Amino acid sequence: MSDRVRPLSLAVCVSGGGTTLQNLIDRIAAGRLRAEIVQVIASRPGIGAIARAEAAGVPVKVVERSGRSIEEFGAAVFEPIRERMAELVVLAGFLSLVDIPDDYHGRVFNIHPSLIPAFCGKGYHGEAVHQAVIDYGVKVTGCTVHFADATYDTGPIVLQRTVPVLDDDDAPTLAARVFEAECEALAEAVSLYAEGRLDVCGRHVRIHLPHSC
Repeated sequence: MSDRVRPLSLAVCVSGGGTTLQNLIDRIAAGRLRAEIVQVIASRPGIGAIARAEAAGVPVKVVERSGRSIEEFGAAVFEPIRERMAELVVLAGFLSLVDIPDDYHGRVFNIHPSLIPAFCGKGYHGEAVHQAVIDYGVKVTGCTVHFADATYDTGPIVLQRTVPVLDDDDAPTLAARVFEAECEALAEAVSLYAEGRLDVCGRHVRIHLPHSC
């Protein structure tokens, strides 16, 4: 259990518009999430997430994969994160596979817009996930927060939230409802981590009860 006094320091890695980043920024500003974003890493220049971070006064560094091995890319991504002493890293629509250094194992979350292990892995991102869900004809989808590891969408699962698939859904309408669930699930997972309530044992993540009075 944690008796922390100060907010949890976060780094957020992004590759696109930054809606998940904005969700975290807004919740922190409203006092609904006790955390501080100390670094944003962008895998591409000119993306919307960079403008969101800059508007919130969060330091941003662009780290592109081009010309780097996965190990070199991981080192470049985590160097500024380590310098800013981020305690937890959130992969928020980060589309590049990254090598996680030893000192950050068990300290990196990924948020994925399906119920892992369904509709996940390489190539399953953005609206492609939701279109695949609709095409397959499943009745329930959702989102997953999990600890990231060395491959796509395979780390231990922290939280999942379900979302119904409606008969008249298309990929954008389903994506919008799943994103609402993502916003809640990610904030809850970050809070659980900050409170020291997550215990990882192999593939299983157990959530401890909070301190009693």
